[in-house]
Amino acid sequence: MLGLSADELLTTTRAVRKRLDFDRPVDPGLVTECLDIALQAPSGGNRQDWAWVVVTDPDKRTALAELYRRSWSAYRESPYFPTNSPPHEDPAVQASFDRIADSAQYLADNLERAPVFLIPCLVQSRVDRPSWGGAASRLGSIMQAAWSFMLAARERGLGTCWTTLHLAYEQPAAEILDIPFDNCLQVALIPVAHTIGTDFRPGTRTPLTDVLHWDGWEGAPPA
Repeated sequence: MLGLSADELLTTTRAVRKRLDFDRPVDPGLVTECLDIALQAPSGGNRQDWAWVVVTDPDKRTALAELYRRSWSAYRESPYFPTNSPPHEDPAVQASFDRIADSAQYLADNLERAPVFLIPCLVQSRVDRPSWGGAASRLGSIMQAAWSFMLAARERGLGTCWTTLHLAYEQPAAEILDIPFDNCLQVALIPVAHTIGTDFRPGTRTPLTDVLHWDGWEGAPPA
């Protein structure tokens, strides 16, 4: 336990890629401890219609990583990839895009080396999909729970990264893990490993004043 304050935990839980320690095993008890905490996250309607698939088998991790890399290759060549657009007018912003692209490539190249994958799932029929409001509620619940897992992991010296690229091949991934595809939607694939060092800092963000609207789109906060 790192003994972080709540504010430190919330501002320094980063998407960890290059600083995942691929050579240090993760105690399964740490994973279940973090999941026990995750289950206390807010849940729309108190439904908790989630499931959690933990993957430690090396062959299954390798098979999932191959699906991830297939999706990554397509994304890497798409116009949506951060470095495939014209350079940002702010060199500092462009430098951050370049760092993200580099670290994301590193993760794609080494994903199967992470000792643990966590796949959050929604237990829901693909035929009986809810309205957008219902979907937002259900996704909001499992994403809050997954974030709680990631915060609990950070406090225990574990690094995580929220990824979704394997979802382009969700059905083959379900077959690898025997997930009932018709009644269970995968939401993410989160690699989990101890971190190399624990000195993470707040990330660069757009200033609050640029994104805050008070009492309406044109409103400003009280002076």
